[in-house]
Amino acid sequence: MLVLTRKIGQSIRIGDNIVIKIVNVDGSQVKIGIEAPKGMAIFREELYEKLKESNIEALNTAKELKLDELLLKAENSMNKVGASQNKEQKDDNS
Repeated sequence: MLVLTRKIGQSIRIGDNIVIKIVNVDGSQVKIGIEAPKGMAIFREELYEKLKESNIEALNTAKELKLDELLLKAENSMNKVGASQNKEQKDDNS
């Protein structure tokens, strides 16, 4: 990890298109400004972790739903096959 010391009004540049500027310092809090391309997502770490957890939960839920749908389709298909076989047996007995 690179650690830099900056004063109010000073900046740090990351690559060609990201600038982090120290806007204010109040005790143990530092207010920063970030200039970055519009398409770039910028999150506070604690929010990013919550978002990541939420996305994982949503993905797992979607996987469970898809599995439930597949099981239901398989069950329906088996029921149709069984009904068709029963009908064929009845037709043969007639």
